[in-house]
Amino acid sequence: MLLIDVTIVNVALPQISRSLDASMTSLQWIIDAYALALAALLLVAGSAADLLGRRKIYLLGTGVFAAASLACGLAPTDLALVAGRAVQGVGGAAMFATTTALLTATYRGHDRAIAFSAWGAVSGCAAAAGPTLGGILSQVWGWQAVFLVNLPVAAVTLFLAARVLPETRRESPRRFDLAGAVLFTVAAGCLVAGLISSTDHGWTSPLVVSLLAAGALCLALFVVVESRVRHPLFDVRLLKRPAFAGLMIAALVLQLATFAHLGYTSVWLQSVLGMSPLAAGFVVTPLSLSSLLVASFAGRRLHHLPARIPVTGGLLLIGIGVLTQTAVDASSDWTVLLAGLVVSGLGAGMLIAPLVSAAMEAAPPEDAGTAGAAVNTFRQLGHALGVAVLGAVFVHGASASLTSGGWRGDAHRTAIDLGAGQAPRLMASVPPGRRASVGDLIADAYASGLSHVFLTAGLLALAAAAAAWFLIKRPHSARIPHQAHTPAAASVQPVGRSADL
Repeated sequence: MLLIDVTIVNVALPQISRSLDASMTSLQWIIDAYALALAALLLVAGSAADLLGRRKIYLLGTGVFAAASLACGLAPTDLALVAGRAVQGVGGAAMFATTTALLTATYRGHDRAIAFSAWGAVSGCAAAAGPTLGGILSQVWGWQAVFLVNLPVAAVTLFLAARVLPETRRESPRRFDLAGAVLFTVAAGCLVAGLISSTDHGWTSPLVVSLLAAGALCLALFVVVESRVRHPLFDVRLLKRPAFAGLMIAALVLQLATFAHLGYTSVWLQSVLGMSPLAAGFVVTPLSLSSLLVASFAGRRLHHLPARIPVTGGLLLIGIGVLTQTAVDASSDWTVLLAGLVVSGLGAGMLIAPLVSAAMEAAPPEDAGTAGAAVNTFRQLGHALGVAVLGAVFVHGASASLTSGGWRGDAHRTAIDLGAGQAPRLMASVPPGRRASVGDLIADAYASGLSHVFLTAGLLALAAAAAAWFLIKRPHSARIPHQAHTPAAASVQPVGRSADL
């Protein structure tokens, strides 16, 4: 449920834009508020669960997620929807941060390996189901359904979790790192807010400069604080290990290059090509399906290889696949994306399988749990930053195309409207006799913006592949383990009754 909600909203963006008169900035925040809250609060939720009990935090997070989903489905304005998405992310972080520890406490031996395999399979299915499910729900019942569908799932989850999950917590709880939690959250929020604001106000705007500067300052303070406290939220000294640093770069760019552009792709499919939400969902499904198939294969076949091989190979395939999609132009149809989506999906599947396990192998044994959580944090942070960065790239590319095509009016503002899926509204305001030429110009501008997005994402993936190859140099520093890893196993202490599943 919580992983589907990362991508399910992409297909519904054009409907949301028309229904709530949402700007491109609002659409970016509708995606990013959720991903940002997940990224900023995963480590915080994990620390809170160690202190208060993982089952308790899991139940609380599920309840918050359900309530926020209801608020999103009933949101009367784009601002209310953004707020609901942020609260959804808070609940999702609490759920995400506790699942592996709860599985570890509930299962033993061979059953534990099966449980983690099932957990991985469900994660893969969630990625595959998101676009298609979002297309079906938004086309048949409207965009509100992509949020309201969470309510029955959450109800069943709460009922079962309350009955069968044991309570667990760390044997020797650490003090909660409040300073680190606040600094990391503020740093991530300011950086994303500054990047998103640049689409409206430009890079030299005092607001944008102030937000980016504040984010950079808080990030620097976070590094200083975490290197000095006894029990840090995230031990930044782990990044001094080249293999671990390379794996974190891979986690960040994986999400940015593979998935962060899907919202803009979906808007192009529906607003420019005139596809239905369901058809647009089916177009991007090959990405998730190829990723799922390769992840299933890679988990069994690549465990004997040094992590640098599947990690670097996966990033190379992602880069090649995304760069292939730069062929999009004003005359293109959806098939121009197909080969690139499949290839980048193959790369993502190859990369996802070893990422968490390799990160824990690259860290000291006592930091294995932190390393596993760091991968999820960097992945969600990559998604949040990717949506913001690629949005700015899209506006720049579309605006330049409009200007060179002789657009009469504010090309920058028009590019922002295009990014928000407002092409039909723009066309409706043009006199009938001029719609053909204006339509061609708009289609060219959107294709140009999208091509710039793919170029940026693809080059970042190739750069990350090079960094991973040189940083993950020693095979023994990060190897894909033969058996499923269970982070924090040593620190899990059942409390009260246990469950025999």
